Amino acid sequence: QTMFHWNTRLILVDNGCRTFSDKGWFRSMFVPKMETRKDAHSNLLSKSETSDLYKMQFHNVKPECLQIYNNLEAEVQRKLHLDQDYPCEVVGSWNTWYGDQDQAVHLWRYTGGYPALTECLTKLNNNQDYLEFRKERSKMLISRRNQLLLEFSFWNEPTPRPGPNIYEMRSYRLKPGTMIEWGNHWARAIKYRQENNEAVGGFFSQIGDLYQVHHLWAYKDLQSREETRNSAWLKEGWDSSVFYTVPLIRSMESRIMIPTKGSPLQ
Repeated sequence: QTMFHWNTRLILVDNGCRTFSDKGWFRSMFVPKMETRKDAHSNLLSKSETSDLYKMQFHNVKPECLQIYNNLEAEVQRKLHLDQDYPCEVVGSWNTWYGDQDQAVHLWRYTGGYPALTECLTKLNNNQDYLEFRKERSKMLISRRNQLLLEFSFWNEPTPRPGPNIYEMRSYRLKPGTMIEWGNHWARAIKYRQENNEAVGGFFSQIGDLYQVHHLWAYKDLQSREETRNSAWLKEGWDSSVFYTVPLIRSMESRIMIPTKGSPLQ
């Protein structure tokens, strides 16, 4: 048996066979090399030409208070839209039809990103009317939560649209570390879902529940939704997009939502 050193690794040679005492080095030959990412996925996936930040609110309302809540929320949103001093606007407001019952969902846009959000919150906290509104609203709520989101660069800009429509929000909780891969696949997949102008907006979370994606779709009704989704499977390439994105998902949820009377997305 001969023993010698090679690149500081001990190698034993016996009858023409070699064994490596450093098993980690041997195994490393079979581990695929991953390219180091040079930037945060928020910079790689969001729209560089805008600095918009989005906030998604989920309010679970006492059943007997839902209509009063909707009226109160609509009045506050209207006042904020008319006041140019607040760098925010509501993109859409809905009540969940199928999914969590007696739930209100609001999507806000802050033009100017985090500084706009901070400015808006500071002004609202010094607005006596708004503080009274929050106090009154709290009596109607069971629970609430929110998220701060960015918009995927390859999705449509959510803009006001006439109705009547129903909206589906499909929410995906991804495995950590897979957001870039998700974005790469959906940048190609979104072209299969534009035929009926159903794509409203796509967002990914920055604060709140992380590695969460929301896709927002509009349909004339549930039957139109069924037909539109089925037609995607007839397009070559859609099946591959689904095949490669499903393994990235930990859980998913679908909400069917009805826009409130004052929502810009009708």
